[in-house]
Amino acid sequence: MDDRKSCFFMGNRHTPSSIKEQLADVVEKHITEYGVNTFTVGHYGAFDSMAIGVLQELKKRYPDIVLYLLAPYALTQKRDVPVNFDGSFYPEGLEKVPFRYAIVQANKYMVQNSDYLITYCHHIGNTRNIVEYAQRREKKGLIKVTLL
Repeated sequence: MDDRKSCFFMGNRHTPSSIKEQLADVVEKHITEYGVNTFTVGHYGAFDSMAIGVLQELKKRYPDIVLYLLAPYALTQKRDVPVNFDGSFYPEGLEKVPFRYAIVQANKYMVQNSDYLITYCHHIGNTRNIVEYAQRREKKGLIKVTLL
């Protein structure tokens, strides 16, 4: 039986740095109270960069957590895996998605295959649409969403 609990991060590219402490507290709560041990984050924009930094720091205190970098363009763009990360992840079936929709489809895949979502979303657009999709899944008990 797999006891891994997974969490995905998704947020706006222009997320203010003022939420970093709140983000760190929320992630640590996911580890200590919810038993989350696998985290996946993208690498486009301020929110993803902030989440990567928080995860790198927490990995020092919680070495058993597993960190993955979401790589929606892995077939065409090489991306180095950040320090303290365990690898990258390319969602199944993404090779059939047009290039311009790869991030949206990768995010949707992660929402469908994660236990938790931590998100910062204060603008309309694709991120908002995926967050609303996650919230509909939350009402069905399929994921737990934390809005920052």
